[in-house]
Amino acid sequence: MHHDLQRRGLAVEKQVPVAITFDTLRIDAGLRLDLLVEKSIVVEVKSVERMIPVYQAQILSYMKLADLRLGFIVNFNVPQIKEGIRRYAL
Repeated sequence: MHHDLQRRGLAVEKQVPVAITFDTLRIDAGLRLDLLVEKSIVVEVKSVERMIPVYQAQILSYMKLADLRLGFIVNFNVPQIKEGIRRYAL
């Protein structure tokens, strides 16, 4: 996915670290965005039998921590890829 997005001319970073900030305290908790597209879209890549609520909580948390408004979860374990794409907005 990273390669294909770059091939289409988009700026894509993978495994982007995200820190937790509270007041003036910054905690590097080892959180990483799977993909960051054009510095504005979080993409979490999955390959799971079924989506569970923790995946939604994960992407929403990442979006809030990174101060980004748009995110996608892409699950590749589906018959047609369009069935595995979920969009989230803050």
